[in-house]
Amino acid sequence: MKISIGNDHAGPEYKKAIVMMLKAKGYEVTNYGTDSEDSVDYPDFGHPVANDVSEGKADFGIVICGSGNGIAMTVNKHPKVRAGLCWTKEIAALVRLHNDANIISIPARFTSVPQAVEMVETFLTTEFEGGRHQNRVNKIACQ
Repeated sequence: MKISIGNDHAGPEYKKAIVMMLKAKGYEVTNYGTDSEDSVDYPDFGHPVANDVSEGKADFGIVICGSGNGIAMTVNKHPKVRAGLCWTKEIAALVRLHNDANIISIPARFTSVPQAVEMVETFLTTEFEGGRHQNRVNKIACQ
């Protein structure tokens, strides 16, 4: 499975731990994030992840910023992207089960590193439930 990840200055520590876990599980990872805590603009790191997911170059994406909101708003502008902002593993499961999310957005300033790793594991191992949720997912994108 191919995963693209991007983060701003709030997320280098999170990205490092998540990438370690992903590689240990055999995932192929494309890293667009910064490794520095120097201030940067989250859209510069979210757009490449969203492009990969939108174009089918990645199966899933992971984005990280301070609140998780700005980078989620950024990636959700791309066609075929459904990013879910998650702060617990239960929400990470629900965005996959009910919304068929293909990008998880993590708020670095409101979660711990172990919590973020656990959310990503849950996100990647949870299948979309389909059924009654499919019709709703079909209505998300603007026509």
